[in-house]
Amino acid sequence: MSQDLFLSALQKATAETLGLAELINTANALSGAGRADQAQQLYKVWGALNPTHPQLYVAHFNRGCLQTQAGDLAGAIEALTAAITLDPDFMPGYINLGGVLERNGQPDEAIALWQTALQKVSAITGTGFGYKLSTLKQLARILADTQKIEAAEQVLRETLSVDPTQRDVMEQYLAMRLVQCKWPVVEPLPGLESADLVTNIHPLSMAAYTDDPLLQLAAAARYVGLTAETPLASAAADRRKAPIDVQGRRLRVGYISSDLRDHAVGYLMAELWELHDKAKVEVFAYYCGIPSVDALTLRTRAAVEHWTDIRPMTDEQAAARIAADGIDILVDVNGHTRECRTGVFALRPAPIQVNWLGYPGTMGSPYHHYIIADGWIVPPGSEIYYSEKVVRLPCYQPNDRKRVVAAERPTRAEAGLPDDAFVFCCFNGAQKISRATFERWLTILTRVEGSVLWLLESTPETHARLLAFAAGQGVAPERLIFAPKLHNSLHLARYPLADLFLDTAAYGAHTTASDALWMGVPMVTLSGRGFAARVCGSLVRASGLTDLVCASPDEYVERAVALGHDRGRIAAYKAQLEANRDTCDLFNMEKLVSSLEELYATMVVDYQQGALPRPDLDNLEIYMKVGVDHDHEGQEILALEDYHGLYKAKLARRHLARPISPDARLWTPRDIALAEGEAPASEPQARLRRAAAD
Repeated sequence: MSQDLFLSALQKATAETLGLAELINTANALSGAGRADQAQQLYKVWGALNPTHPQLYVAHFNRGCLQTQAGDLAGAIEALTAAITLDPDFMPGYINLGGVLERNGQPDEAIALWQTALQKVSAITGTGFGYKLSTLKQLARILADTQKIEAAEQVLRETLSVDPTQRDVMEQYLAMRLVQCKWPVVEPLPGLESADLVTNIHPLSMAAYTDDPLLQLAAAARYVGLTAETPLASAAADRRKAPIDVQGRRLRVGYISSDLRDHAVGYLMAELWELHDKAKVEVFAYYCGIPSVDALTLRTRAAVEHWTDIRPMTDEQAAARIAADGIDILVDVNGHTRECRTGVFALRPAPIQVNWLGYPGTMGSPYHHYIIADGWIVPPGSEIYYSEKVVRLPCYQPNDRKRVVAAERPTRAEAGLPDDAFVFCCFNGAQKISRATFERWLTILTRVEGSVLWLLESTPETHARLLAFAAGQGVAPERLIFAPKLHNSLHLARYPLADLFLDTAAYGAHTTASDALWMGVPMVTLSGRGFAARVCGSLVRASGLTDLVCASPDEYVERAVALGHDRGRIAAYKAQLEANRDTCDLFNMEKLVSSLEELYATMVVDYQQGALPRPDLDNLEIYMKVGVDHDHEGQEILALEDYHGLYKAKLARRHLARPISPDARLWTPRDIALAEGEAPASEPQARLRRAAAD
């Protein structure tokens, strides 16, 4: 049938009786019938026979779109270029051509094209409004992807000046400021107050912005509601009530991740797949990341029993596949990170759904039942910061003991380090370096004469900003040394050149901490309240160096300064790390995997007994407003002694204006009675009541 349609259209085109509207309708019909190649050919023939048609650019554009979908990037570039040559004001042509140029490995050409397009839509009227926003977003994204961070931030700022209501742009804008160490991170913009921006910080960025776990929970719940809410109608793949009967079969566990490749999470999980007890657990990996055939991906694919690439699938298709596989426990190894597939979990393709490893915090969703942590990351009493039920491993983070370390170990001179100086280091990403952390580092450098701080390289603009800030605090620029980014094996090999790793707060080292400890470098870390602020403390404790985990900013500084003057103690720590590496909990993968499988078995028992946890999302909109109301950069939450008191006072004030129902976190019936003056108060509680009344 499609062949007849094609031949008939060709005859009309040759006879010059095929109009543009009929051409488009016929091409659409051919594409819908799976004959996009014929549709392309028809557009090409029609274009050759109608070289003076006033809307020829439309035919070229449509052909270019079909060629893009078919992967014919060279053909698409030719067709889309022809379209904008015929009509230099045809904005969709610029937008699509830039995307094809980017895919074709020509990012600079794409940037130049989109910048040209922006000049053509300087007037924000009619359709130009949408075209300008689309072009600005594309330009900002490619600038960020090509590490032109400063330029990307400026484009995002312009995007918000066009439309200040764009949540996704605010997320990217604040992420750009974090990664550049621009302090304060949050500043009012035209049409946007600071509270508007904080409300729209991405959950992952929120973990770096503040150690406020209640705000992190509320932000995650808000994000889920905006991006991956539970469908109102029950989906075909919904298996939330599916029976789990493991008599005569293994437990089916599925892991969804975009990072099972040359990525921090991929390295952490590599040995996990090889140690899973295949007699008990049938392992399914659902990959949603960029196409990859690197060594780590190949190793993972060889170790798991079932590998499915769900990247080209819609959420509905992926959920249907997972449902068809009969998965009992589905593990989210992305959380709120790039390329996540939270929408798949919203469709409930497995009866038990778990949050683990990929994202350092709570999902704040109604469909993640458990979060896997350990006793340090979520100590007793801190469960209120999580929507999921907290379950615990001996140590939360897996590791790969087969990681490759380059045989050649560089000297300090080769790494650009002074031979005799005490070398503090931190190889965390720049987005984790808060102003408070950097000020603590400068204090340490000032008090440890002749020491240097070795940081992972960022952008030249960020380096200049940090150096200028240090100079303003009296620290000479040459005492900050930036390490170029290297392949992981080479990066690991240079770690032992450092004497002591200084962790960041509120978002500390995770994989980076394991790397440092594996290579025998001790770490000083400051454990806060939230998940991301406590992972490093967990890892350091699991390595055996419990006295290097600090509870306050002052303790952190004093511990680092003392060690900066005690090379003997540093040598002892390094020897201890080397001696304990094969036995400590941090690198005991057999213990971790068996404990993980025990957790899975316990989850199944909960489910079979009707005790599957119900995520707690009560009052989170109110907690969000309370958290946003605090000046997090002016007063570091991590350093507050009475964190709960701060929240309770603000909740009480809001309750007096509009009653708030009790919840299982901070706002109890007794707190309500205290706020309303109906219960006797201790002196601290009386102060809270007075604060609420002010």
